[in-house]
Amino acid sequence: MMISEKMASALTEQIAAEFGSYYVYLSMAFRLEELSLPILAKWFYIQAEEESSHAMKMSKYLVDQGAPVKLQPLGEPKYDYASAVDICKEALEHEKMITRRINDLVYLAREERDLATENLLQWFVAEQVEEVASTTELLELVKMADTPSSMIQLEERIFRMVQMREAADSEA
Repeated sequence: MMISEKMASALTEQIAAEFGSYYVYLSMAFRLEELSLPILAKWFYIQAEEESSHAMKMSKYLVDQGAPVKLQPLGEPKYDYASAVDICKEALEHEKMITRRINDLVYLAREERDLATENLLQWFVAEQVEEVASTTELLELVKMADTPSSMIQLEERIFRMVQMREAADSEA
């Protein structure tokens, strides 16, 4: 194995957190569908897929390093959100928590003088900057939509955000 057991274990925990994020965002998307906000739900479906791809990127890295990928059980995500604002607030807090976890992994890689893992994690550091920024923007937009007509306008703006994310994903 090319990385320490401690680092492999920490990455395994992060893989579980990333797959857990996939579940969290799916749950949020399903609730938004129930709230008749399909375009906002689409944003969360895309987010869920991104989280799954993050878990897979880390898993592939472990395999490449000769470390086993030991999947962990996932907890049941919350589903009884009262509103779109509640969902977006929780999504932002979730992204901040994931950012803290990624930062802790970077500190561990530095402590272990594991340059390859630190290099991998720098991609995630940059990704979390984008994740927190886009989720903050989404929350601010949703908070402005306090009437049904303003929510329709919000859905149109989010539709454009979704199109931009899909275009960026297809280029990557």
